[in-house]
Amino acid sequence: MEALRHDIVTETDVRALVETFYSKVRRDDLLAPIFEPVIGNNWDHHLGRMTDFWSTLLLYTRKFNDDPLLKHLPLTLIKAHFDRWLLLFHRTVDELFQGQIAENAKKRAYSIARIMKAVKSIEQ
Repeated sequence: MEALRHDIVTETDVRALVETFYSKVRRDDLLAPIFEPVIGNNWDHHLGRMTDFWSTLLLYTRKFNDDPLLKHLPLTLIKAHFDRWLLLFHRTVDELFQGQIAENAKKRAYSIARIMKAVKSIEQ
């Protein structure tokens, strides 16, 4: 019997989402080579920042007030990177959670990818 999933309602939930998602990213053949050289041995710091980012977007905690777009501009990214990032993110949300905030997380991720692709002039 499948465990009952709940919505994303606490920062602990957000942290679980971020840690589970980035553990997949770090093992992914396409995404790991993009993230590993930039983040290096600073994964704990990055996961903390990403938890603050998603907590701000989903729970309105106001813990993050930086512009993540600027950090991603120097990266060499193609459409396949964004597609894989979204696929892994959506799968992670669906594995762990269900509900309105979980659906909002997927919509926000899609919007982030769309904006970054547009700024980097990557074909949709």
